[in-house]
Amino acid sequence: MNQAPPTLLYIDDDAALARLVERGLARLGFKVIHAASGEEGLKRLRGGGIDVIALDQVMPGLDGLDTLTQILAIPGAPPVVFVTASQDSSVAVTALKAGAADYLVKDVQGAFIPLLHVAADGALRQAQLQKARDEAEAEVHASRDRYAALAAEQEVLLREVNHRVGNSLQIIASLLHLQAASATQDDVKAALTNAMGRVAAVAQVHRRLYTSHDFKSVLLNLYLESLLDDLRRSAEGNKMSRLTLTAKPIEVDPDRAVAIGIIVNELVMNAVKYAYPDGAGPIHVDVAPDDDHIVLSIADEGVGVNARSDPRSTGMGQRIVSAMAAKLDASVERDPDHEGTRIVLRFRCSKIPPGKPASAN
Repeated sequence: MNQAPPTLLYIDDDAALARLVERGLARLGFKVIHAASGEEGLKRLRGGGIDVIALDQVMPGLDGLDTLTQILAIPGAPPVVFVTASQDSSVAVTALKAGAADYLVKDVQGAFIPLLHVAADGALRQAQLQKARDEAEAEVHASRDRYAALAAEQEVLLREVNHRVGNSLQIIASLLHLQAASATQDDVKAALTNAMGRVAAVAQVHRRLYTSHDFKSVLLNLYLESLLDDLRRSAEGNKMSRLTLTAKPIEVDPDRAVAIGIIVNELVMNAVKYAYPDGAGPIHVDVAPDDDHIVLSIADEGVGVNARSDPRSTGMGQRIVSAMAAKLDASVERDPDHEGTRIVLRFRCSKIPPGKPASAN
């Protein structure tokens, strides 16, 4: 399919020169429409169908510069080549500063017509490039807006998922707590309480993600504080009345937070069960950065690990701690110099707050 020739609007009060331009540009592939004044040119331009304009400087009524100003005020106006008989370069500078795409000097014999063809063709190409650039930028902005909208929607959905999962797990933990409270056998009660703590450890992570602006990390100090509050509320009597926490605001990813929470739950419950046969005592959880590692310790001042023996124990807690430690790629050691029992885990962490890290003993 043949492409229609570009249409040039030639605005000049010289009718004879306009006929020369029309014949000359027609041979070079342009369709030329003549307007004898600035007012007539503006009226024709508003009728549409104009691709490029050649505009004379000196005309009765609106001169070339005034006409140029009004042309460029029209949305989507075509490029303008400013044409003048003056050799004064200041006219060219003024026209180009006003927004003309190009500038050339005319003569009454029409020798400038090939130059006008080159200037008009160049102005058309430049306008097409600018249009393509503008469309590309508009598409980039639209894509960014779409991406931002999708990201916002995803954030809302993730927040809702974490909210629902956290609520569901909290319901399960509450049911386990009720069942433990109604159990008559001590080993059943202990098993249900331990299960409740494990579920609560996972639920707290989802609760943290729901209330945070960051879905990729969890602050350990806030997470463990809430987790230990849950354990205190679930304990019978005052068995956890002296359960304390010292933790730095270290960020970890949700999967690691779950593993850390389950380990804390198991070791705290183990201390409650075995460290103080005659009542309650202090249990302390400590989390601190040490270079590029995190050091987690759970300590009591009870009877010590050598005195801990219960034929009813299944070893489930120890297996869970070992599994979670493997997930963290953590070392697990017992502090031999501590009176009572102190279990220390050390593992790498990529998210440690800036500043000099505190060392853990």
